[in-house]
Amino acid sequence: MTRFIFVAGGVMSGVGKGVATASIAKILQSKGFRVSALKIDPYINVDAGTMNPIEHGEVFVTDDGTECDQDVGNYERFLNESFSTWNYLTTGRVYQAVINRERNLEYGGRCVEVVPHIPLEVIARIEEAGKKDRADFILVEIGGTVGEYQNLLFLEAARMMKLTMPSRVLFALVTYLPVPRMIGEMKTKPTQTAVRSLNSAGIQPDIILARSELPVDEPRKKKISIFCNVAPEDVISAPDVHSIYEIPLNFEKDNLGNRILQKFRLQKKAHDLRDWRRLVEVIHAKKPEVHIGVVGKYFETGEFTLMDSYISVIEAIKHASWANKREPKITWLSAEKYEKNPKAIKELASFDGIIVPGGFGNRGVEGKIKAIQFCREQRISFLGLCFGLQLAVIEFARNACGVRDATSGEFNPHAKHLLIDVMPEQKVLLKEKRYGGTMRLGKYFCQITKGTHAFRAYGQTEISERHRHRYEVNNEYREILEKKGMVFSGINPERNLVEIMELKNHPFFVGVQFHPELRSRPLIPHPLFREFVRVSSRGRT
Repeated sequence: MTRFIFVAGGVMSGVGKGVATASIAKILQSKGFRVSALKIDPYINVDAGTMNPIEHGEVFVTDDGTECDQDVGNYERFLNESFSTWNYLTTGRVYQAVINRERNLEYGGRCVEVVPHIPLEVIARIEEAGKKDRADFILVEIGGTVGEYQNLLFLEAARMMKLTMPSRVLFALVTYLPVPRMIGEMKTKPTQTAVRSLNSAGIQPDIILARSELPVDEPRKKKISIFCNVAPEDVISAPDVHSIYEIPLNFEKDNLGNRILQKFRLQKKAHDLRDWRRLVEVIHAKKPEVHIGVVGKYFETGEFTLMDSYISVIEAIKHASWANKREPKITWLSAEKYEKNPKAIKELASFDGIIVPGGFGNRGVEGKIKAIQFCREQRISFLGLCFGLQLAVIEFARNACGVRDATSGEFNPHAKHLLIDVMPEQKVLLKEKRYGGTMRLGKYFCQITKGTHAFRAYGQTEISERHRHRYEVNNEYREILEKKGMVFSGINPERNLVEIMELKNHPFFVGVQFHPELRSRPLIPHPLFREFVRVSSRGRT
């Protein structure tokens, strides 16, 4: 029988529900159980695919092509599992399903109401996810913060599940304990308020994960215990850490895994976090640095830097660096700065490697192209991801092949030389304004040519990777590009589409049409990132 652990957040957003959920899942997995996770997002969007990364962070893509919240990426990285559409829910998706059922007379003519039919649909999907994944435990993260009306229906679903199966449902609240600088004392009042908000939804937390800058001391634990109606040992200290991969080990210091098993009256089958402990030891060990620059446009939001826009890229760089016994130093580089001040491009010479990640639209494009040209000519290691590959092809066509007006159909669909163009079926979708969930999404196969950078990285000729794009390299220009030294080392066999390009006589200049960062794991770094960091670490020749 699947057990369900609901994880909600209190006090403020961004408190760390996603990594807390992933960490609990990792702990239970280490004790010998089959564990899965599910994210519920309380927005009306059917999926995350139509949202700007600055608005909501990275769009993560699963093997089956589901565009979902970045927290699903954390679940995959911690559990080393690949998830699907069943591991992701939104308000829009739930309402859409209920309306479709009503239109199909699946409610037998009854009046369909928000309560109970919306919570019942949520419950059905949560239970189905447990069956699909054959899970002993399924962690269910409820997006948003308790007290918001947007997630009330999901809390209602959780309450109803607790009512019907009390021995199989548990609640964890991730809350925040501020330490105001002018006071110098950790305050529990916001947590008390958050628990009361959860109580008002008919839910009593079984465990409180107390996030703060510092470890939570015993007086604070006792105070939370008294005012929030939990045992002191169920208040788990969750201080800020150097790396998110330390969190499962931190939770285990407070015996979280065994507390959960005791509440479910279960015995652990194993206890093996040895590989995880070794990973954390490598993370903390003193290592030579590798300096990687990321040239993008989705990280500037007012006076702040939003790293969530490229979170999988960041984690993939870290995984690969640690595997190469290097300390990653990642710097955000604004593509628009290179457009306004072309001389600033020379700063790229101070980096060991440059990454141009995915993106859409023409803002910052010329700055990215200048960065790519600099890497090519100065022999700096370069990795282009999806959009990065497309811009690398355009740059090479312009500056190495003499096609000065080379561009993409995304920027100018009527241009003469469309080195990057939309696929025929995508033209129909764009004309009909059918944008949501219609890109080339999910896992596709690729054949790799031996003797290339790609083959050295993967060590095999047949792979599959996850995609999220509409535009492709125009095959009509492949011969022109190849004559000047561009190698198309990876091809999709079903449709003869370019998947990987690289350059001869360059230490590492590789672009990929897919998103390898989505498959990277802390214990199993992605081979392309690992090779990129390896070459970058040995210096330029």
